[in-house]
Amino acid sequence: MAVLGGMLLSKSAIADVSEILAAADFYKPAHETIYTAILDLYAEGQGADAVTVSAHLAKSGELAKAGGAPYLHTLMSCIPTAANAGHYAEIVREHSTRRRVIQAGTRIAQMGWETDGAADLAQIIDRAQAETHALSRPQAEADSTPADSVARVLGRIEKPSVGVPTGFIDLDELTDGLHAGQMIIIAARPAIGKSTLGLDVCRHVSIDLGMHTALFSLEMNQDEITKRTLSAEASVPLHHLRYGRMSDDDWRRIGKHAERVSSAPIHVDDSPGLTMMGIRTKARRLKQLYDLRLIVVDYLQLMSSGVPGRHESRQVEVSEISRGLKLLGKELDLPVIAIAQLNRGPEQRSDKKPVLSDLRESGSLEMDADVVILIHREDAYERESPRAGEADLIVAKNRNGATATIPLR
Repeated sequence: MAVLGGMLLSKSAIADVSEILAAADFYKPAHETIYTAILDLYAEGQGADAVTVSAHLAKSGELAKAGGAPYLHTLMSCIPTAANAGHYAEIVREHSTRRRVIQAGTRIAQMGWETDGAADLAQIIDRAQAETHALSRPQAEADSTPADSVARVLGRIEKPSVGVPTGFIDLDELTDGLHAGQMIIIAARPAIGKSTLGLDVCRHVSIDLGMHTALFSLEMNQDEITKRTLSAEASVPLHHLRYGRMSDDDWRRIGKHAERVSSAPIHVDDSPGLTMMGIRTKARRLKQLYDLRLIVVDYLQLMSSGVPGRHESRQVEVSEISRGLKLLGKELDLPVIAIAQLNRGPEQRSDKKPVLSDLRESGSLEMDADVVILIHREDAYERESPRAGEADLIVAKNRNGATATIPLR
């Protein structure tokens, strides 16, 4: 009542409170209705006092639901001044959060009592974690209206926001960076360079830009990842590090970059047998502890759902994993790079170039992905190729832009 009274008394109080509270934070439906009406008038540039709010509610047929015109004057008489409206709003938000904790706890308890076999234990744990993670997100996110969305979109048009850069200029110009909620698939045949490309993006985002990234690797252990990172950063051939053939110049280069690599905010998980549920759990924790900006999974076909025997085929399981990674990106509001292996289709063509249908084990991969990057190297098939040491990034799908082929060294 004090919050709404302050908003009716002062336009500046409306600005302060609207940054703190969402309509759903109010316990009484009448207060939620009045709060929404005040914000509607404020958004239209009109004054929001007892008379204008009463007229607005009467026009929409909600005046009785809000307690009638006299109740608005009762709210204004609750406080002598609107100066403390922001502080009152903090109290309301605290109680709203406590209610959401109680509701989440009740739902989690109900999950624990489920014994009808409708959900297995892994699913119950995952749903419980999702409930607790949702508590750390602002409630306003769930109550976004079309008007909120239009305002955000117009703001982004006026000041375009670039996604997380990959470090490859032509690719960033094509995709405008990697955006929150996107799933990006990097796919190739074995030994073409898909893991290297994924690590390169991760390396640029963490080492060059200082952003926290998570690399879930089912193919390489942490020492192998560190060797590759040092090799790339210091421009020292990987086989020099791997076989101990280091020259004095190599040691000098490594020494120059070792500290930079060791302090990079890359969180590597090389646990064997990583499951979708395990990745979700660790990613949520990293998001809460740090401002996690990118997830890389290497590689998708080595993952399992964590529930043996539940799926009728591997194709169905890969579809579920693909959908899970896409939803994880949306939940944590960050891009997810999923590295994938192609089938033998490219090797049966004369030009050896991969296409979207070569994605192995599941057609849902190309459906779920926002961006699909296929890697092609001529010198992998022709030793005497004039393009030795070059690779083509074939952007075969780009949901929000054009497709193209980008050459890289």
